[in-house]
Amino acid sequence: MKSLRYTIKYTLLALSAGLALSACDRQLLDTVPNDRLSESVFWKTDNDARLATNSLYSDLDSTNIFSWDALTEIGHVNQPFELHAYIELGQYDATSSRVFGEWAKAYRGIRACNYLLDNIDKIQTANTALISQCKGEARALRAYQYLKLASLYGDVPLVTKAITLDESRALTRTPVAQVWDFVDKELSEAAALLPATYAAADRGRFTKGAAIGLRARANLYAGRYQQAADAADQVIKSGTYGLYDSYEKLFTYAAENNKEVLLDRQFIKDTYPVNVFSYMGPYSQKSANSTFVPTKALVDTYETTAGKLITDPASGYDPATPYVNRDPRLKFSVYLTGDVLPSGITFRPEPNSGTADAVGNTYIASTTGFNLKKYINTDDYANPANNGINIILLRYAEILLTYAEAKIELNQIDASVISAINSVRNGRTDVKQPAIGTTASQAELRAIVRRERTVELAFEGQHLFDIRRWKTAETVLPGPVYGITYKGADGKPATVQVVGINRVFDKTRHYLWPVPQRERNLTPSLSQNPGW
Repeated sequence: MKSLRYTIKYTLLALSAGLALSACDRQLLDTVPNDRLSESVFWKTDNDARLATNSLYSDLDSTNIFSWDALTEIGHVNQPFELHAYIELGQYDATSSRVFGEWAKAYRGIRACNYLLDNIDKIQTANTALISQCKGEARALRAYQYLKLASLYGDVPLVTKAITLDESRALTRTPVAQVWDFVDKELSEAAALLPATYAAADRGRFTKGAAIGLRARANLYAGRYQQAADAADQVIKSGTYGLYDSYEKLFTYAAENNKEVLLDRQFIKDTYPVNVFSYMGPYSQKSANSTFVPTKALVDTYETTAGKLITDPASGYDPATPYVNRDPRLKFSVYLTGDVLPSGITFRPEPNSGTADAVGNTYIASTTGFNLKKYINTDDYANPANNGINIILLRYAEILLTYAEAKIELNQIDASVISAINSVRNGRTDVKQPAIGTTASQAELRAIVRRERTVELAFEGQHLFDIRRWKTAETVLPGPVYGITYKGADGKPATVQVVGINRVFDKTRHYLWPVPQRERNLTPSLSQNPGW
């Protein structure tokens, strides 16, 4: 098979070519629909199986993962008219196009997976291994979508086959516990159908490890800690994965397809591009959009190099130089004052700096004075909307932290838990935070592993789901949004407060999104979440 990044594109090209050929034959046009491939000519060959499976990956998450963190205390929706801004402020309801968009995208992916699984056995082939692999990929991708739906909406319709329009109008919501049961079973059975690794040309496809790793995430989200720990331990003991040596380089082209990546969405410049640089980069970089930006709450979460919180008098933290002697992951994740940008200029976001990135210079410049550094590569400066960087959706560090958290919640605390956390803290050549000791209590370890998830996985699409399942959103979200600390006109430290922002989180309803009203209009049998 060709590389998955190419084959998604060429799947579409093949479909277009088929239509073009049919248009040249008037007789064929009389018998075959000219806006799609007919089932009478598809589901015949091994290549049909490959093409159909390739197309499923187009519904994986991509740059939308950045928005999840922007809806938490560690991020901010930078433009006030952006759809997510209303969710950040608690000013949304079941008519929100953002709420509908995630629902629709997920079910579009599920429908495509169901369609493949309903039809792929029509292919008469001796290559049964290929068919099994395609089924495994489809089932894992379907489970990925249900995991997200359950996390966002709770009870959702569980649809496992292609259905008619009339059938869709009679759907009801399946209890979320049953959805989690389904996801766990699907990923377990999909893993048995998938290879541990692929040749270089097929990187980007679901592997056995990706399915098991996603199973660990799903069970952690569901609060099924023993299953989460067991699945994470299975990935760890497989020996297939490990931490990439450099956190600084982890989100660059040089690190693509490294041993830490279990699952990613693959892109390639010109052929199948993504616009992450223009979407997330600092405004001065060819007018990039700073769509979602980090906050002081995130930056303050990083320890000092002494391994202590900045609130600890013994940490060595100096408010006058707040970003000095901090956990290296901070400077690798967030653009800070004085950093060199891809264009070669110095990042100066202070309101009094007079630069394009100065807070208040324009509504597009970061309103917190922080910008995301992950995925912002110098290679992409020449064409910010045409990037080929892969977006990581699941990596080994998350597996280690999932294992540790699940074991802590079970109070099964042993050397393996401490080792997993310390591997993330100091297992790379450029991240050497002091190891945690073996005498910490369950409550102390719970706080440590939650902090590690927050800083290690910052802006990777996990924190929204974390604060929901931890039930801490009601505490950490409400209130103003703060940004950089800089030297004010009087020479004293001053902290940016984002103008006009006061986050609201209603614990009686905001832990779940509402079922989209558009869906309930079409399917009146769908119930609504409490408070909506």
